[in-house]
Amino acid sequence: MPSTANQPNQIKRDAGLSFISKCIATAFFAGYSPVAPGTAGSLIALLPLFFFPGIHTFILALLIIIAFIIGVWVSKKFEAALGKDPQVVVIDEVVGMWVTMLFVPITWFNLAAGFILFRFFDITKPPPARQLEELQHGWGIMLDDVAAGIYAGIVLFLITLFR
Repeated sequence: MPSTANQPNQIKRDAGLSFISKCIATAFFAGYSPVAPGTAGSLIALLPLFFFPGIHTFILALLIIIAFIIGVWVSKKFEAALGKDPQVVVIDEVVGMWVTMLFVPITWFNLAAGFILFRFFDITKPPPARQLEELQHGWGIMLDDVAAGIYAGIVLFLITLFR
């Protein structure tokens, strides 16, 4: 995985990618954060949930599906240009964060707990997330974070049941 010290070099190497692809893959350039780009991408994912806390589960599920499909496509392009799972690609964190929040009420507590849980599972990658990461052509980039989102979502759902 490239270090954050290589961020300027990554920006130069991805110069052949379209502006739209960069916007999507990097979650509006959060992926270019010099510190913890995955965390920055996860925080960006919270913004629409914060501003639309009453979002219907169906609408959020539809957004997840659309973002996942587009995410696989742009992740494949970035993988081809920058190598395996480039740090600047954080659309996977956006999708994973939304998966985490899919079946719980959008509250301050749930947003904070969901963020912490998702980051924990995204970083630790319990099976099969670690194995999914090995898939090629953008699939691995996206699916390991979906798995982390499912784990975090289950734990968060259980917390909301007993809270």
